[in-house]
Amino acid sequence: MNALEGLKVLELGQLIAGPFAGKTLAEFGADVIKVEPAGVGDPLRKWRLLRDGTSVWWEVQSRNKRSVCLDLRSAEGQEAVRALAREADVLIENFKPGTLEGWGLGWEQLHALNPRLIMLRISGYGQTGPYRDKPGFGVLGESMGGLRYLSGEPGRVPVRVGVSLGDTLAALHGVIGVLTALHHRTAHGGEGQFIDVALYESVFNVMESLLPEYDAFGAVRERAGSALPGIAPTNAYRCSDGHYVLVAGNGDSIFRRLMRAIDRADLENDAGLVHNDGRVLRVEEIDAAIEAWTLQRSRDEVLGVLDAAGVPVGRIYTVADIATDPQYLAREMIVQARGSDGALLKVPGVVPKLSATPGRIAHAAPLLGEHTADLQGAGWPVRTTDSEATV
Repeated sequence: MNALEGLKVLELGQLIAGPFAGKTLAEFGADVIKVEPAGVGDPLRKWRLLRDGTSVWWEVQSRNKRSVCLDLRSAEGQEAVRALAREADVLIENFKPGTLEGWGLGWEQLHALNPRLIMLRISGYGQTGPYRDKPGFGVLGESMGGLRYLSGEPGRVPVRVGVSLGDTLAALHGVIGVLTALHHRTAHGGEGQFIDVALYESVFNVMESLLPEYDAFGAVRERAGSALPGIAPTNAYRCSDGHYVLVAGNGDSIFRRLMRAIDRADLENDAGLVHNDGRVLRVEEIDAAIEAWTLQRSRDEVLGVLDAAGVPVGRIYTVADIATDPQYLAREMIVQARGSDGALLKVPGVVPKLSATPGRIAHAAPLLGEHTADLQGAGWPVRTTDSEATV
């Protein structure tokens, strides 16, 4: 049995944050019903690179889900959502705050229909506050949450991380909220509740000591490129073949092993470098010593020496590296699955890995409106109203 088998989830969101939360629940057995507009479906179906007219990103984001088509702006579509919500355990939405209320599908209305319903609401700025009505995307959440300012090289324009990290962080916080609310409902006899996740807050939540350092010392952390400010040594270092290696020698005993490996006994035995606070004061000296050593060796030579010395070291992976890496393969993080077109496609495996009830890829991402007929016989109040398989 899958961990979330029997859990019924209604996904009303589109693109990234809401659907990523739905994807995560579906991988552990939840029956996720994705509602899409007829004709075009979720815009993600056409984002980035397409195969036979469908995004391969879609194949990952919507695997294990089922699709029905519904016009949420119509009275018939809104009534269908109410009927589905009566039967659901969880409803996921990532519309602009107030949108569902305008359709008569807000929290108060749906909670009255189904007091056990848990509603995950993901938005740019949350359901309250002076910014609630502003449109918000992941890039804006990353910026407001503090991440964008820190990304890039000193004195250069702040850069964006190359994936939709703000959306994904919001989705994962949403999943935590859903599982917490489910536990409360089951263990404590509680009713359902709504979970209010803001993109910027999800990013801000992982910003470590950014705020207390500002409050205590007036310190505004700046961009530091590949280094990790205040923790030394941790950086990217050039090798003789033009590649870079990442070295994290910031533990006290690790630092000593690192200095021994690069033949710098003077730094290994320097009393001022025993602990991190002393090393931070001399980080430029330490980084220069490490790179002077790496520049005399190829990347593979550096990796071999530091691995043997027990120093955390790694290469910078491209996706081509990832696709053939033995660690990824051993842990089934590169899997071949059938896409919605029936062709094989390499896709990421399931995370996290549970020992007794692991997640799985049960079936491909759905065709638009594919499962309407199936739902009619599976306990969901679905009716077909036209040839496009709407509900």
